[in-house]
Amino acid sequence: MAPNQPAVKRPSGFLWLSVLLTFIWFAANSSFAVGALATGALISVVLAYMFTRKPGAWRDVRLSPGRLYHFVLYTGVFLVELVRANINMMRYVYAPRININPGIVRIRTRLKTPVGRLALANSIALTPGSLVIDIDGDSLFVHWLDVKTTDPDEATRAIAGAFEEHLRKTFG
Repeated sequence: MAPNQPAVKRPSGFLWLSVLLTFIWFAANSSFAVGALATGALISVVLAYMFTRKPGAWRDVRLSPGRLYHFVLYTGVFLVELVRANINMMRYVYAPRININPGIVRIRTRLKTPVGRLALANSIALTPGSLVIDIDGDSLFVHWLDVKTTDPDEATRAIAGAFEEHLRKTFG
């Protein structure tokens, strides 16, 4: 390398996002065929490069064994909560009389990074019975199918409590 040329630096967060996207590809594809694996890895690397080449939301995300461990735990918690929410939704659907109290509640998050807040909002929105309609600072406004409480702290525990700790240790 010439002395006056700067070293080529990979974009910040590139490795972590590549691993995350590859993991999601493998989980969604459910195939271990060499062609499918290679295609998923290639697409993941290209997308990760595109999303991280300029400073943005992924700049503070670093890959570490601890973060990867908590991401795996978060995935398990999310799947359990997804099944639980679907069973709860079936109770509403098949009940002879629907007794719900829909409304919008405010929850507060301790997550500091945009990626962490996005992951929390998507986790809430993907579980049936709740939908994030706005994010304002550390507050998320959630449409909840059956409002149990309007107290922000209690609503946070009920809606986001299962996800938040692992997301905080994964994304900050």
